[in-house]
Amino acid sequence: MRGEASRIADRESRDSLAPRLRDTREDAWRIGNELFTITNVLDHDIHLERALTDPSRPVADKEAVLRTILGDQAHEMTMTIMNDLVARKWSRVSDIANAVEDFAVDGMMYYADATGATLQVSVELAQLHSALLNLPVVRSKLYDASVPAEARIKLLLSLIGDQGFSKVTMRLAEHATCNLRNRRYLETIQWLINKFSRHMGESMVTVTTAVALNEEQIQRLTDVYSEKTGHPVHINSVVDPTVIGGMRVQVGDEVTDNTVVAQLQHLHRVVAA
Repeated sequence: MRGEASRIADRESRDSLAPRLRDTREDAWRIGNELFTITNVLDHDIHLERALTDPSRPVADKEAVLRTILGDQAHEMTMTIMNDLVARKWSRVSDIANAVEDFAVDGMMYYADATGATLQVSVELAQLHSALLNLPVVRSKLYDASVPAEARIKLLLSLIGDQGFSKVTMRLAEHATCNLRNRRYLETIQWLINKFSRHMGESMVTVTTAVALNEEQIQRLTDVYSEKTGHPVHINSVVDPTVIGGMRVQVGDEVTDNTVVAQLQHLHRVVAA
């Protein structure tokens, strides 16, 4: 939970710089990647975080530290964002890394906007989340800090395979396991789904069934959940033959699982008890 000073700093910085970051269009890919790298560096260097958030230290000194670290290789907008962040007050030193990560995800969203891939990324993240729901062992390894990051990324790539995910989806999925940030993997993916949904002004409803839904069924679900949530929704239909029958519906963090396999698992637990 961020303190009041950090919430104000984060909100004011993003309100001020979001339009400029959006205007970088396809350069937002490079900026987002640079900010993800900076997030990782900050997460692993508490001394650097303290140097950049010390309220008694002149802002000019903090900007000099940034220039020493980033040199002249970073994008101009990356430097603008970082200079703005170090000039603000933070409740905790680690909150500046959270703000940098937020900007990094924003960069990926604006790049997706510029390349017409925003909805695709949102759907693909929901598909990844849905696929991992039935893979608890894989999920646990994706956020196991004792496993090297390279091994976690390799496992992720083997899971995704040749599904043809966009490069934004791949980068976000890799970030979630490359830099764990004390979060479970599905928690991070859900956070990303929520950010993209808010960005598009609609909620993502992931519906998993054994066979594909037809257009009439999708429209009926769209009407039901639009009324239930009070705003537009997008139905992401996922086909998973292993559920056998029934339907699993996920809206945000809420999952309603009425599939046959879930009922069988419940019956097995009852019998075992």
